[in-house]
Amino acid sequence: GPASGGAKSGIDFDPADPRKHGVLSRWYKAVTPLLKTYYGTGGDLNVDEVHEVIPITEGYGLWHPQEGVVNGHFQPSDSERIQKVGQLRLGVKKVVEDQRFTPSIERKYVVADLITGWGVAESVLHYYRIYGGDVAGKRVIVQGWGNVGSTAAYYLAQAGAKVVGIIDRNGGLLKAEGFSFEEVRALFMNKDGNQLRADGMLSFDEVNARIWSLGAEVFLPCAGSRLVTAEQVERLVAGGLQVVSSGANVPFADKEIFYGPIYEQADAAVAVIPDFIANCGMARAFAFLMQGDAEISDVALFGDVSATIAAALQRCHDRSKGRQGIASTAFEIALDQLL
Repeated sequence: GPASGGAKSGIDFDPADPRKHGVLSRWYKAVTPLLKTYYGTGGDLNVDEVHEVIPITEGYGLWHPQEGVVNGHFQPSDSERIQKVGQLRLGVKKVVEDQRFTPSIERKYVVADLITGWGVAESVLHYYRIYGGDVAGKRVIVQGWGNVGSTAAYYLAQAGAKVVGIIDRNGGLLKAEGFSFEEVRALFMNKDGNQLRADGMLSFDEVNARIWSLGAEVFLPCAGSRLVTAEQVERLVAGGLQVVSSGANVPFADKEIFYGPIYEQADAAVAVIPDFIANCGMARAFAFLMQGDAEISDVALFGDVSATIAAALQRCHDRSKGRQGIASTAFEIALDQLL
């Protein structure tokens, strides 16, 4: 998207607390002046874009929670502002109707529900296409069964991969031979909010003890930040790991801000697709919808995210064709762009 820098806003509060809505509402009221002029926000961990962010910010007079980026970066005329913000309003909440991109026509999933997980899955497909190999038959372990993890698993299963393990905060599932595509789709459809819900779920402790040695070529860390330990990386690598697609921001349990020893350990052993490439889906959709006369269709939105991720991975490959060190190469390219 726009080369205007990035930031995170975090609220240190229990998302299960019944006072959550009031906390969110007061936060958005406090930052509304920023959101009108130069800052943009969206849904993320435990905060839903369509059902929480947009309704609350609309109540404070914002046309869209990305309005500040439109104003601050593009400095648009009135007509340009109306066009860009109007496209954002339409595109983010657009119901996905193309069966290639949605698990269900009847459930009416919107772009914001699916686009980030789509990008995580596409990053794996593009990795194998660019660096060599085929995702079909590859075993997949998923950490976190929220919007990103469950959606990425669905799209990878659709492409022929085999989900063999899921670990969520309240437990998980293991199946060495892999869940079928229909089983993965059912697990996606039967989520309890953002949590895994299934018959025969194992306890968190049991899954956590076994899943890291289960054996998989693909690992999707899509839960909270800073969860994946050095020991878990070692066990995954010993089990045949080939690629990590970072659905979570900074998935490794390092103290450093974004690239510490555990991240470096994983990057030196396997292909690690960094978060700013793998999970850029929603941010990229925002940027796409800020263009003049953006085509607001499923094919255009999902295709643009896929093409953006493909181009980023191709730049990494052009600089270094090795399967290890992709993340460090991506950081070098990003720093070159900043300098």
